Amino acid sequence: MIHYQLRCDQNHGFDGWYKDSVAFEKLARAGLIDCPVCGGTKVERALMAPALGKGRAAEAPPPAAVPPADAGKTTQAAAGPMPAQVLALLQRMRAEVEKSCDYVGHEFADEARRIHRGESERRGIYGETSDTEAEALRKEGVDIAQLPWVPRADS
Repeated sequence: MIHYQLRCDQNHGFDGWYKDSVAFEKLARAGLIDCPVCGGTKVERALMAPALGKGRAAEAPPPAAVPPADAGKTTQAAAGPMPAQVLALLQRMRAEVEKSCDYVGHEFADEARRIHRGESERRGIYGETSDTEAEALRKEGVDIAQLPWVPRADS
């Protein structure tokens, strides 16, 4: 998975996760990426700061996804229900994670550490772990991302 900072033609900035740069370009050309703020489909990559590793940067594992502990619950922002465009974007992100990464369940923290240490195959994974364990992984230098885990679009 690759993470891009994106910007629409109305200058709204947002994030996106894609299998690779070819996948992003194909979706952008087809107008299938939309801005969560205005819904515009003229989207391009914005300038990003480089991700610098600690030592062995060339061997760093890909980011891993950790659904939050309340993954089965409906997600709501503090101000009310989640806007439909944001929900649709998160559903597409979930589908991409499920398609492109290996599900490791409650073994997430252990497998993320094994990948980080080079003891397991370097690949994208997702699963469950506690907030405390996720913070411990971050402190150890394991690159993870905690994603809002919304219901599937087809459910």
